[in-house]
Amino acid sequence: MHQVASIFHAISLPRIDFHDDLGNHTRCLPLLLLWHIFFWWVATAMAETKFQKLGRRSPSEYSLEVEDCCMFGNVISWHPLKLTICWLVLLILLTISYSSKEPDVEGEALIDFLKVLNDSKSQISDWNYNLVSPCFSWSHITCRNGNVISLSLGSKGFSGTLSPSITKLKFLVSLELQDNNLSGVLPDYLASMAQLQNLNLANNNFSGSIPTTWGQLPSLKHLVLRGNHLSGTIPDSIANITGLTELFTGTRLTCDPGMEQPCVSRPPLPVSTRKSKLGVVVTSASCGAFLLLSLGAMFAYLHHYVHKLKHDVFVDVAGEDDRKISFSQLRRFSLRELQLATENFSESNMIGQGGFGKVYKGVLSDNTKVAVKRLTDYNSPGGEAAFQREVQLISVAVHRNLLQLIGFCTTSSERILVYPFMQNLSVAYRLRELKPGEKGLDWPTRKRVAFGAAHGLEYLHEHCNPKIIHRDLKAANILLDDDFEAVLGDFGLAKLVDTKLTHVTTQVRGTMGHIAPEYLHTGKSSEKTDVFGYGITLLELVTGQRAVDLSRLDEEENVLLLDHIKKLQRENRLDDIVDGNLKTYDPKEVGTLVQVALLCTQNSPEDRPTMAEVVQMLRGVGLADRWAEWEQLEEVRNQESFLVSHNFPWVEETTHDPEAIQLSRAR
Repeated sequence: MHQVASIFHAISLPRIDFHDDLGNHTRCLPLLLLWHIFFWWVATAMAETKFQKLGRRSPSEYSLEVEDCCMFGNVISWHPLKLTICWLVLLILLTISYSSKEPDVEGEALIDFLKVLNDSKSQISDWNYNLVSPCFSWSHITCRNGNVISLSLGSKGFSGTLSPSITKLKFLVSLELQDNNLSGVLPDYLASMAQLQNLNLANNNFSGSIPTTWGQLPSLKHLVLRGNHLSGTIPDSIANITGLTELFTGTRLTCDPGMEQPCVSRPPLPVSTRKSKLGVVVTSASCGAFLLLSLGAMFAYLHHYVHKLKHDVFVDVAGEDDRKISFSQLRRFSLRELQLATENFSESNMIGQGGFGKVYKGVLSDNTKVAVKRLTDYNSPGGEAAFQREVQLISVAVHRNLLQLIGFCTTSSERILVYPFMQNLSVAYRLRELKPGEKGLDWPTRKRVAFGAAHGLEYLHEHCNPKIIHRDLKAANILLDDDFEAVLGDFGLAKLVDTKLTHVTTQVRGTMGHIAPEYLHTGKSSEKTDVFGYGITLLELVTGQRAVDLSRLDEEENVLLLDHIKKLQRENRLDDIVDGNLKTYDPKEVGTLVQVALLCTQNSPEDRPTMAEVVQMLRGVGLADRWAEWEQLEEVRNQESFLVSHNFPWVEETTHDPEAIQLSRAR
């Protein structure tokens, strides 16, 4: 008898606390049911086998003494079949009790939040109230330990406002609602979200002032509010948040009186460079895995805390002229390190070449992949000191759509910059250089790239002091991160522009077809030079074609993409404009991008919009009026061009000087 009992005890079930948070997930119950049935079947089989070997009666011929059967207390004699029935009854009762539990609080909160956001375009279609938990399959949500920690709803076309129901997400760490049309005032109730670290409300229509109560957000690290209609001051309470590392207002806000330069810089604060990416806990695999994940999370947090690195706070407020620049976040590499990383700058590792030098893929000693740009023809009158000053200015241009500089290397003969490696390479690659089986760019991604590049350029022009002119914006210089978001590269490598001076260069840098006419003729660059390049890049996104294509000479005289598009636009041949690789697209959105592109590529820089205006026009604000003006001017220009060509047939009809077709060269 005791030998039989020992067999069952040897493989007895682990104790499970059904009051634990994980036990509340009723989808664990079917697995538990199957496990218990399997358990008793194996136990019985083992007992049968053992007693057959011993030549004794099998356990089915008499009862067993099992302690605490089904947690009912005393020692009871039970047959294995009865024990199985006991477990089945218990699980049925548990299922009934759990089925009557209250609806998921976070799920209800998210549904209410979405209603107030006004999802008129039905961008979010898989938030199903009938599902067990939003962590199970809802999109745009990240969960940890069964709780929603991240909500990413940028660029969804929402036109409503914020709802207090968001405060029911007690564990929310990141809230991203940028690039929508949300309106209203910034709500005070967000101050109750103690876990919130990242709040991005950029490029909406919020108005009023920043609530002083937001200074009560103890965990806040990143606050992005640019592109709204805010007024007033930046509250002292926000500027003094201990962990705040980035504050992008992007509007003409001022600092509270008595604040000692809080909008300029703060002392270095400890911030880790590690990014924790914990996925949704899949409880259906095994309920016991929850304990392991909890221990792992605790270990990761301790490791995160111990290995912190110092980082400067970068606070961006438009109009600030006195910004301190810190060099502490950049790493200075030795030439030997980069030689080892790139296999001595091997041609097999070269992934790009442009007007500023060659780019190599490299792998550092810690297995970090990097892009190493080896500058050529670098000639600074100030030598190494001047180079470091330029690098410092580039390093503080921190924006989601700008490629962040990691470090640099300088010797008597070398000037090298080190950037993170973008696995998805560039927009140009995804448009025209794909290998078989690789993913191209669908229309939503192209539209997102257009917005991202515009935001990055706007930041360089409006919020950097001195402002930074890119001077070589093209699809090849727009990189794609892991989420296929646009990241501008090669910015700041041209001379930085002083806003109080006219910037005249002695060398024209750029790519044929992207160079603005006035830059080519005079050597003078400005923000409007970049606007022209951005317009050409929009046309590349829509058509998938190069800015200059000599193969068009077989059918027409226009080798420049801009002239080709103008011709098709006059003939209302929209379908011929769109890239043939696009299976689906929105004709209205295509029309918007083409109109913005043509406004950006007008011959006169004074007629071109600023990048801030471009961002608004991409959202449909002010585009109709500007386009009507353009059509009137274009009609006049066409008439003048016809008269000139009729009276002087030797005059070449083109919107560009023929020199624009030539490669960038010294002047």
